[in-house]
Amino acid sequence: MPRRSLICVPLQVESVDAALLDADAARASGADLVEFRIDTLAESTPDSRQQTIRLLRDTPLPCILTCRPDSEGGAYTGPEEDRLTLLHTALASDHPPAFVDVELAALERDPDVLQAFRAAKSASTTRVIVSIHDFRGRPADLSRRLVRLESLDLADVRKIAFVARSLRDNLELLDLCRHAPTPTIALGMGGHGLPSRVLAPKCGGFLTFAALRAGAATAPGQPTIHDLLATYRFREIHPETRVYGIVGDPVEHSLSPAVHNAAFEASGHDGVYLPMPVAAGDCPDDAFLALKATLPALIEHPSLCLHGLSITIPHKEPVVRLARELGWTLQPGLDQIGAANTLTVERDATGTVARVTLANTDADASVRCVHDLSVEPVGSTALILGAGGVARAVAVALLRNGGRIGLSNRSESRARQLAEELRAIFGDRVWLETDPDRLAPAPDLIVNCTPVGMAREGEPPTSPLSDEWLAALPKGTAVFDTVYRRGGTPLVRKARSLGLRAQDGLNMFVYQAAAQFELWTKRSAPMPLLWQVARELCG
Repeated sequence: MPRRSLICVPLQVESVDAALLDADAARASGADLVEFRIDTLAESTPDSRQQTIRLLRDTPLPCILTCRPDSEGGAYTGPEEDRLTLLHTALASDHPPAFVDVELAALERDPDVLQAFRAAKSASTTRVIVSIHDFRGRPADLSRRLVRLESLDLADVRKIAFVARSLRDNLELLDLCRHAPTPTIALGMGGHGLPSRVLAPKCGGFLTFAALRAGAATAPGQPTIHDLLATYRFREIHPETRVYGIVGDPVEHSLSPAVHNAAFEASGHDGVYLPMPVAAGDCPDDAFLALKATLPALIEHPSLCLHGLSITIPHKEPVVRLARELGWTLQPGLDQIGAANTLTVERDATGTVARVTLANTDADASVRCVHDLSVEPVGSTALILGAGGVARAVAVALLRNGGRIGLSNRSESRARQLAEELRAIFGDRVWLETDPDRLAPAPDLIVNCTPVGMAREGEPPTSPLSDEWLAALPKGTAVFDTVYRRGGTPLVRKARSLGLRAQDGLNMFVYQAAAQFELWTKRSAPMPLLWQVARELCG
């Protein structure tokens, strides 16, 4: 049986008093232990030995003691002899740490260091973590390093941490824990490595690290302990827990993890939902190739237990191409749309993949949003901005419900291609709008299906339409922005200031998320909860 995974809060120690206060806060937040990173203390404090002993004596939680050199991603730049002497002093104290972390590279550089740690360990209750780090990516010689680590016969716990290059690296990290002869910490750093941190309980990972607060991470990609416990429900994850996620680029802005995890908890569904970034690249085929290299590996992995994915920008069209190539099932009517936002994996009693199905919940959700704006699709005219997956879903939904649409896009060739495809199905109710500034008559509805207004973290949001263009619209025009962000998008804010009926993508998000939940769980979605969580996060 996999071991219970612990939560450790790493603390950079510059002041012992502050570190002890943070350790007490970590205990109150639900941590099992803390890691005291004394890199800076060891160099900046003349009496660092006495300060370290005080830290160990007064800690409110069991601790890992680490003094990490800069060559391994730490802050210590002093003499190696002083660093190791400080660690040995701590091991020999009256209040030794529960664990001490020492790098494999340090042990291999000097046989005397290895012998010193063996002697110190035999005289102490402290357990030794032997660690491997790589901030460039997966070490090419990782397997050989692990063999060398085991041959030292020193490690009570082995730790492997490297920058994850893609989601696939998480699968190897999880397997390193599952099949380990020794208790193992195996973590991916960076945005791609979050699954290895959150899913440690699925494979018996010895522990995962979580920052005490935002901005306090000691490695890239570390979640906060609040997110780990409240959003991802770390304590409830076990080997059979079903895994879900959102695949896109970017995904850090998404409300989906918070909303879906809350819905799983409220309904008693044994699942966890994670952000899963898959880079799009610069060439048209890059997104398809990235999905092809990633999704089958996640779906077929024997112990990940992947059951569903939300697919977002820019992968909604490429995933349909992949499905056709791999023989996945397409939801009826999906051929008309040519874009999907929902992937469902059905498994038999042994966990083997029985069927993979693609669906589009954006289409029906968009019609509900149009009705929320008091626009009746039948006979109405809509100007759709964009020609990607969301635009395809919205266009087909409105056309199926009797509407007429004009398509406008920054890349006219993409809009022309989409217009021709839809015209072949729906006839002259579809046209290419090459000059939206001269619309006559004005549309009943304007729908922004571009990512403009979303903006990556730290970037200022923009609008796909000028203020002057909006101001010229009749007051009866409705504006629907499929993008959502806290405080509203610039397009929606300006439209409302002009007296236009306007709605951002939050309603569409909730409607399509509810449909995804029902496809995955076969249960009714807890709508009041979905609305509550979404509005709290994006209000």
